[in-house]
Amino acid sequence: MARLHTVPSAPLVPETCPVRQVLDGIGDKWSILVLTALHVSSRRFSELRRDIPDVSQKMLTYTLRKLERDGLLERIVTPTTPPRVDYRLLPMGETLFEGLSFLASWATVNRPGIDAARSAFDSRPRDDA
Repeated sequence: MARLHTVPSAPLVPETCPVRQVLDGIGDKWSILVLTALHVSSRRFSELRRDIPDVSQKMLTYTLRKLERDGLLERIVTPTTPPRVDYRLLPMGETLFEGLSFLASWATVNRPGIDAARSAFDSRPRDDA
């Protein structure tokens, strides 16, 4: 697989590292699950809550605002009574999902090996060093 970019070998200073800055915005499980749900189609808030049943209303609201601020999705308000609000991925969010789908495929293929490694690690005697 061809590399698009190489990771810099210099220290990744938090204030200036673009990787850290981007991952801070999209690297949590809720963001990934929201992007995955919206990749299928636009969704209303209540549909996202059904798609991701273990996310709280407060955390879903926070995640949607964060992704909107980063230009990954848009909030569309339709002036009805009550107002209808939909969320959909923007082109940059779609390209991010392409990378996430690679990660999801990798996780699916490698889950058995990870489970075996965790089991082996957890059964080792602890040296607490």
